[in-house]
Amino acid sequence: MVPRSGNALVDAISRREREKFIGACERVELTIGDTLCKPGELIQHVYFPLSSYISLITPRGASESLEVGLVGREGSFGLTVLLDIETSWLQGLTQGSGAALRMTAQQLRRRTKTTPQVSRIFNRYLYVLMAQVAQTAACSRFHHLEARLARWLLMTHDRARGNIFPLTHVFLAHMLGVRRAGVTTVARRLQTEKLITYSRGIVRVLDREGLEALACPCYQAFNEMYRAHLSVDQA
Repeated sequence: MVPRSGNALVDAISRREREKFIGACERVELTIGDTLCKPGELIQHVYFPLSSYISLITPRGASESLEVGLVGREGSFGLTVLLDIETSWLQGLTQGSGAALRMTAQQLRRRTKTTPQVSRIFNRYLYVLMAQVAQTAACSRFHHLEARLARWLLMTHDRARGNIFPLTHVFLAHMLGVRRAGVTTVARRLQTEKLITYSRGIVRVLDREGLEALACPCYQAFNEMYRAHLSVDQA
């Protein structure tokens, strides 16, 4: 029996191929604040989080940068190398410390070319991830800050494996697309409503159902998209 890795994409690979795939990876520990790749840099490795999670952040332009995606144990960072794109157009920033499997971009390309099942699973995920990025961009334009923050907290809660997780002013600014000086105002409103507590960079979720009620529809849309396109055989 081939043990599961803890990453949903890797574990969706058939038993025989999964063992080979995991054997070609190295296990690494990611620390909050680690930059895995900067915009314009060559993608050296592809990451499959096990207990860590990674923010996908747009490059800083005329205004603040913005988080447009979040990758945890359900997905991967760096799979755009399968599109023959060698450089990253987003910053991959570790938001939650923990373990990940890592494979070189060159190895991943070779493996997907010779294993159609692996290529199919990863291509489906790429589609879902691109949809998440597009949905997040629209969300940032049309939805209220409180609803966006509730949505993001739920996504982080899903990946953090607990009710308590770190949340710095820097990450709040990236997520909301506003300056750090004003980000705590929105968080205080959620505290007043007793949905969360937030102190010294640490969030505790008190009322998940309340967050779900407050969150914009994008949260459910993300989950439904994932289930629709990645309900693969994990035998």
